[in-house]
Amino acid sequence: MSATLHAIFGPSGAGKTTYANAFARREGAVAFILDEWMARLFAPDMPQPIGFEWMMERVGRCEAQIWSVAAGVLATGTPVILDMGLMRRADRDRVRQVAEATGLPLQFHYVTAPAEVRRARVAERNVVRGENFAIEVTSDMFEFVEGIFEAPDAAELEGAVVSESA
Repeated sequence: MSATLHAIFGPSGAGKTTYANAFARREGAVAFILDEWMARLFAPDMPQPIGFEWMMERVGRCEAQIWSVAAGVLATGTPVILDMGLMRRADRDRVRQVAEATGLPLQFHYVTAPAEVRRARVAERNVVRGENFAIEVTSDMFEFVEGIFEAPDAAELEGAVVSESA
């Protein structure tokens, strides 16, 4: 029996990490949350201001390690949840290609919310720094990520679980 790979994606502040953690608890899955890895491994050394190249090089390292550990978890028959942003269609296609190449069942989960709700959540998370806080997301960072995010079209959402939070 092959475990399922669940890939969570959506814009910044949509509730992806909350969704991933709740899903993992409910389904007995292991969640790999990129922001948590980045915060634990690199936040103490993070330059101010954060340089894009500095960040992306470390994101690449984290993603490689997440894939390595996730492969071992999947081999045990345990479902895996990836919360790695997947902001661009190319990022999601890469996950799809890995799943197809390895014969893993793949389920995408699209988590979204209106922009004003997401912006408010990020601002509140920066202040409260609760369970889902990994790194402060400034207004500039939020707007930058908004510009990168590629919303899925109907074809990409076919077969995906869609969750819109208000």
